[in-house]
Amino acid sequence: MDVLTNDPLYTYLLLPLLIFIARICDVTFGTIRIILVSKGVKSIAPFLGFAEVFIWILAISQIMANLNNWICYIAYASGFATGNYVGMILEEKLAMGTLILRIMIPNSAEELVKDLNNNSFGTTNVHADGSLGRVDLVYTIVNRKDLAKVEAIIKGYNPNAFYTIEEVKKVNKGIFPKKEGTGQLLDRWRLGR
Repeated sequence: MDVLTNDPLYTYLLLPLLIFIARICDVTFGTIRIILVSKGVKSIAPFLGFAEVFIWILAISQIMANLNNWICYIAYASGFATGNYVGMILEEKLAMGTLILRIMIPNSAEELVKDLNNNSFGTTNVHADGSLGRVDLVYTIVNRKDLAKVEAIIKGYNPNAFYTIEEVKKVNKGIFPKKEGTGQLLDRWRLGR
């Protein structure tokens, strides 16, 4: 092992590369863990936390063993920054969670409500007065993975529609598109019947 640690190729290329990769992994795990904790997913978060800290200890121990190697510092910081980015991209791809959309439509939103309902998205329509006159407020709660489909429906109805999107921590019951391959018993449970 001493022969390897004295090799400049190991010291200035391989070791920094390993530190960089370790930081990407531990920060990605940390980012996903924080998101899972905020969404109340308790089963996976502790395992990600263990892996995150274990990898961090390995990386920081190599930094401490090579304090005179400034390339390791750059690799450590670069891995941290890249890990944040990778974690956010990965979380975006996982598309976990539930969202509430508030859509404000001038005058009547009857056609939009029908279109959303025909695509198995539950809606609540409220007639209101906006600053520019009568509006319909359409509320719908969707799984995050269905957001693009709902946005396409909204933009197909009105490309200039004003809507807001917020994360929802918990949903009790609701109307959501059926998942492929679910059984009748599971559907009744999901709908609270």
